[in-house]
Amino acid sequence: MEKTSPSASVFFSTHPVFTTDEFEEFMRHRGSTNPRTRRNLLHYFHSQGTIFNIRRGIYCSVPPGTNPKACPIDSYLLAAKLAPDAVIAYHSALELHGRSYSMQNRVVFISRKYPAGHTFSFRGMRYQSVKSPSTLARAGRSDSEITSVDRSGQNVRVTTLERTLVDVLDKPKLAGGWEEVWRSLESIPYFNLDKVVDYALLLSRRKTIALVGFYLEQHRKELLVEEVQLKKLEEHRPSQPLYVGRSSSGKSGRLISRWNLVIPEAILERSWEESA
Repeated sequence: MEKTSPSASVFFSTHPVFTTDEFEEFMRHRGSTNPRTRRNLLHYFHSQGTIFNIRRGIYCSVPPGTNPKACPIDSYLLAAKLAPDAVIAYHSALELHGRSYSMQNRVVFISRKYPAGHTFSFRGMRYQSVKSPSTLARAGRSDSEITSVDRSGQNVRVTTLERTLVDVLDKPKLAGGWEEVWRSLESIPYFNLDKVVDYALLLSRRKTIALVGFYLEQHRKELLVEEVQLKKLEEHRPSQPLYVGRSSSGKSGRLISRWNLVIPEAILERSWEESA
């Protein structure tokens, strides 16, 4: 066996969660030329309790003196390792940016690797894959408004706050519902509004564009929204009134003519504040 164990130990100390490919790439750069040796090393360290297999091709490093089955796992870092193109998004992006009103036992990430809605559960946390919006894919702009944050020395890709604002208004079910969306977004004191507008227009969904316009208009003073920004969005509002929420039947709503949206009274009146 090649004398690579010390190098492997260095890798484990700097990679709390890692993929087989990352480990093999690291060992190749350290002079390991035998693929079988690299695989055997993983099996050896796993048998020693130095690493723990989470699922096929993904491991976590076990701190010394820790039971492998009880070692802490960074759920965002794990989600980032589930696919090479993984991007933390929707409510999980709000959480990762420290701007969610509440926490969920679900991590949502964008990836082309899995079918839409694919889920994987580990230690009470559910990992859900969603597809990048088709309009972005067609335009070759799937990576629009994505940034990276550091998690234990490793980069985790996540949608920016500007994109996240638009995304959670576009798909509130992936963000915990309207109350959670409103409460979370209102904790963010600043957005680059030009980027918000540009991304909303790039997404090219009239209802979502109108919702973004409605939200910004509702928070015009706090966010320093300019009329020119609202007008850019207004030009792409739906041609006919559209209901926001469940459907045209059931919950009452009010037509907001500027945006051609029927907004539920619960949102307009912020009914959640009554129970706070």
